[in-house]
Amino acid sequence: MYVNARPTASMIIVRDGQFLALRRAVDPKAGQWELPGGFCDGWEHPTEAAVREAREELGVGIRLGDFLGMYVGQYDYQDELLPVLDCYFLAALDEGEINLAPAEATEYAWFPLADPPSLAFDTMNNALADLARITGLAAGRGGENLARTRDDVGRRV
Repeated sequence: MYVNARPTASMIIVRDGQFLALRRAVDPKAGQWELPGGFCDGWEHPTEAAVREAREELGVGIRLGDFLGMYVGQYDYQDELLPVLDCYFLAALDEGEINLAPAEATEYAWFPLADPPSLAFDTMNNALADLARITGLAAGRGGENLARTRDDVGRRV
């Protein structure tokens, strides 16, 4: 038996130098901020999972953008620490009002990419830090450089 990482797909939904975060409704880490996303279903590609998770959690569609990267993390499930392979994508909301699924999240907020709160999972914090660095927001600039080179994308594994 192999202890393989379970794949996830999450989105960093950005708007005007800010990103969307949800407050978790369930354990593990209920009450903490997180990025929208979740586990891939069997045979589901991470891009498909990201779009599905957005509809389930936010009640709206998204436009999936560039792939930011993959990060190895951990998830506590039934008192067992499991490895996960978290895939992060940039995204934008389609038209419509956010309508949170109460089983998933209790509230949402927009936070500045240059000064995010600590999120529920380390990989989320790492992905946000990489995005801020790549866009120039980490250096206190305005983040005008949302276009990235291939060398900047997906380096973190």
